Amino acid sequence: MLSRMAENMYWFARYLERAENTARLVTVTTNLILDLPRVVTPDWEPLIDITSGRDKFVERHGEMSEHRVVQFLLADRENPSSLISCLTKARENLRTTRDIVPAEAWGQINRLHLIAQEQMGDALSRRGRHESLQTIIGQCQMIVGLLDGVMSRDEAFEFMRLGRNLERADMTTRILDVRSGDLLAEMPADLKAYGRVQWMSVLKSMTAYQMYRRLVRSRVSGVDVVRFLLQEERFPRALQACLKTLEVCLSGLPRNETPLRAVAQLRRMVQRADIAALAHEGGTLHVYMDELQLKLAGCHDAIAATYFGAELAPNAAMAAGVTPPAPSSSQAQTQRAG
Repeated sequence: MLSRMAENMYWFARYLERAENTARLVTVTTNLILDLPRVVTPDWEPLIDITSGRDKFVERHGEMSEHRVVQFLLADRENPSSLISCLTKARENLRTTRDIVPAEAWGQINRLHLIAQEQMGDALSRRGRHESLQTIIGQCQMIVGLLDGVMSRDEAFEFMRLGRNLERADMTTRILDVRSGDLLAEMPADLKAYGRVQWMSVLKSMTAYQMYRRLVRSRVSGVDVVRFLLQEERFPRALQACLKTLEVCLSGLPRNETPLRAVAQLRRMVQRADIAALAHEGGTLHVYMDELQLKLAGCHDAIAATYFGAELAPNAAMAAGVTPPAPSSSQAQTQRAG
């Protein structure tokens, strides 16, 4: 398979997954406002940190109000990780690979792109936001389901799965890194119940709440949530499950030694982690999450160097959210960390 085609499938899946994840984050944060008392109204600033957009946001918008953050994350075409930017890039990547995917997928991504543009005004207002973003999330899932249901299990399919699962793994670590710093800290006794509500929102941002409750039959706690989202192999958005899928995808591809080694090292690191100890030692979990993000960036580097021939940015810069060079002269694909 041509490296350009493989790269396009990989980035199509990453951008589609990133658009869906961004819609989830904004929806869950909006709903969380309704569940919390005014004294603990959630800050919108963490969403900027999760998407590594702080420098660009501050440069262009300054104050982090709800309206400005939501506009930046959903509709700002100057933000390479905004929902509308990601859908535009996903559409462009699929356009250049139309010969190797079902025709229905091209029709669906076009429809999704139009829906997002038409409903963006509603998504920016709190009143219409939930319904609009749920529509976009549903359309993203429809495309993933269509491709999973009718696409041949060839190399193009495997590169698509590589992109999707690496993006999921990246988002899971970002959410936990940003949210756990505040939520694992000691809270006043009268606010502990609301801490549980916020941990529930972390689960809901990945549609993980019901699956978590099936496995953990006690009250929602920070340590259990972190352990579930990092180490649970049976939940497809957990880090360990994503890494397991990456191994399966790479096993069917040629010249896989270097990327397989990078993924296997990261899997062992996650399997061996003592989550309870990390969570109760001040700052240790944050350091650990930074290490995970560096390792994920290394997995991306190994995949790109092996199959795409891309010029790579240093891992440290990628993990810090610095935008590396575009992967090819034919596309202006702005990569986020990992």
